[in-house]
Amino acid sequence: MRRVKSILKKTFVSISLSVLSIVAGIGAINSYAETPYKTYTVDGYGSVQETQTAYLAYETITKFGDKFLSSPSDICVTDDGEIYVADTGNARIVVGDLEGNEIKTIGEGTLVTPKGVFVTEDKHIYVADRDAQAVFEFDPDGGLLNTYTKPDSPLYGDDLTFLPIKLVVNDAGIMYVICESNTNGIVEISPAEGGTFLGYFGTNFASTSFQTILYRAILTDEQRAKMVSNIPATPDNLGIDAKGLIYTVTRGDDAQALKRLNIAGTNLIDSIERGPDIPSAVAAGNHDNVYVADQQGYIYEYNNEGELIYVFGGLDDGTQRVGLSTLVTAINVDTEDRIYILDSDKCQIQVYEPTEFTQLLHEALYLYSKGRYTESKAPLEEVLKMNSMFDYANKAMGRAYFQEENYEMALKYAKLAKDYEGYSDAYWEVRNQWLKKNIVTAILFIVALWILVKVIKFLDERKGILKGIRSWWSDKKQIRFISNLSYTKYFMKHPFDGSYGIAREGRASWSVASFMLLLFTVEYVINKYLCGFLQKTVREGRFEIFSDIGTIVIAIVFLTACNYLVCTINDGEATVKKIYTYFCYSLRPYIIITPVIFILSHVLTSNEQFLITMCQIVMIAWVLVLVVIAIKEVNDYTPGETFKVICLTIFTILILALLIFIVYVLWAQVFEFISALVGEVVYRIGY
Repeated sequence: MRRVKSILKKTFVSISLSVLSIVAGIGAINSYAETPYKTYTVDGYGSVQETQTAYLAYETITKFGDKFLSSPSDICVTDDGEIYVADTGNARIVVGDLEGNEIKTIGEGTLVTPKGVFVTEDKHIYVADRDAQAVFEFDPDGGLLNTYTKPDSPLYGDDLTFLPIKLVVNDAGIMYVICESNTNGIVEISPAEGGTFLGYFGTNFASTSFQTILYRAILTDEQRAKMVSNIPATPDNLGIDAKGLIYTVTRGDDAQALKRLNIAGTNLIDSIERGPDIPSAVAAGNHDNVYVADQQGYIYEYNNEGELIYVFGGLDDGTQRVGLSTLVTAINVDTEDRIYILDSDKCQIQVYEPTEFTQLLHEALYLYSKGRYTESKAPLEEVLKMNSMFDYANKAMGRAYFQEENYEMALKYAKLAKDYEGYSDAYWEVRNQWLKKNIVTAILFIVALWILVKVIKFLDERKGILKGIRSWWSDKKQIRFISNLSYTKYFMKHPFDGSYGIAREGRASWSVASFMLLLFTVEYVINKYLCGFLQKTVREGRFEIFSDIGTIVIAIVFLTACNYLVCTINDGEATVKKIYTYFCYSLRPYIIITPVIFILSHVLTSNEQFLITMCQIVMIAWVLVLVVIAIKEVNDYTPGETFKVICLTIFTILILALLIFIVYVLWAQVFEFISALVGEVVYRIGY
């Protein structure tokens, strides 16, 4: 018995230790997987949303061998994994690998302040040295091959110094150099004849506001000379992809902060969404994507059209957590999609590796860019299994189905991704297919309907088959409510005579006006939440119906009350009932035209939306004309008095809204004070 107990005890201890080791292992895994930053993306509504971690902090390199970095400025990673760092503070180029081993050192004794480094496929090393005012070219072993100084060309500018800070080199050996304080653009140098200046490339444009143009037009020469010069910004950094396209980043350029320039210097990216505040570096990815580093440590990944895929990373608050930076000056990407961030302040290189989620997305991007749309769907499906709300993947899936001519599925995914352009293109094709199948049936139906109307009209003229209906309607029109309801149509067509009826003939009606307001509210709510996808301005599944109704009611009450106060002061003849009536009767064009807009929103594509815009303009203009005429005629005003009353009404509404806001704020403070006082009393009594 004692032996059995001993065996059981040992078994229990063994199991306990195993469980503890497993728990410890799980804890270690969780600790590794946890990142000190969050990853965000932009959904179809343009809002920033948190998503799965896209990149994990893989490694931090602080030295190569026994060589520490001092104020490093640039980095270049070759296809074979060698890392070239412009070690500015030590006036050298340090070459190492991902494990932190030193391979070699280049340029000692030659370089002064190397600010930029670039390595070609044949391992020629180009270094932009600001204080040496030269670009140095070294062979793979570190031997100096060429030195390129200030271009000897009048086109460069005799008064401009040559202060290179960043550069890239294309397959033909042409150098694209950013020079400090040179606002003319990127300096393009050919290696021919020891360095031939080819001109300026990718020049930024100076932004000019209307206010600046006006000032310069009216100010004297002396006053204009004192104004701040309006000159284009110098690009902060640049990169190059496998196709030879040049990427530049420029701070302060907002939507044009990132540019993708072809050989002619034309920007292929119209604009970017959610750009970095202080872009400091750019690098082309391996999947027609591009990375932009913010100086404060945030990393932005875009596709080739400038659409944001991810943003992650962040500023180190002094906790020295892995993955956070303080002063980013360079970014690079290797063949394994690892991202290298150079932190000049920390004198270190932070390496990130993509997660499975990102690898699948990159695979889909690559396949799609090569025209292999069917193959791209498989990784996209895996991405959507991990996060079905990742709108970028939904958008890519929709585009892939569109290329396969599966327009129904393209329509579905475009709607999920809020991809209005993709939805419009897919809907165009779906509509065309429907028309091809049903155009004959539709024409026959219209012809049959026309014939039916003609037959009924003919029989009514001969036999009077509709006489009973006309008699019934004539009797119903004698009812006051229906009579006044029909009068709203007359008011809409003949606003002058209609206003006279409201003022003098007893056509003002609380019930009919309220019914018109009810119809307006119902149509407004239906059109807002159930209109066609391309016209919808609210998020799917979000309804604020009570708020909408309350806003409409408050608006009409404010409008009626303020207009009555102003009209009373200005000797107007309208009563509250008449004012409320003509405001509500003026909504008749909206009530008639909105159903047409609602139907059009479900059948038109983006290229045809101008028809809806035209209807909206006509509708709003018609309502405003009715309101202005009604104010004038019902109150018996002159045109000048009418304009004055309208302006005063608007001013009164603004003042009243401001007063209500002030009262609300004061009451909120009083309520907060009373709550705090009661809480303190309760605490004191309890104590």
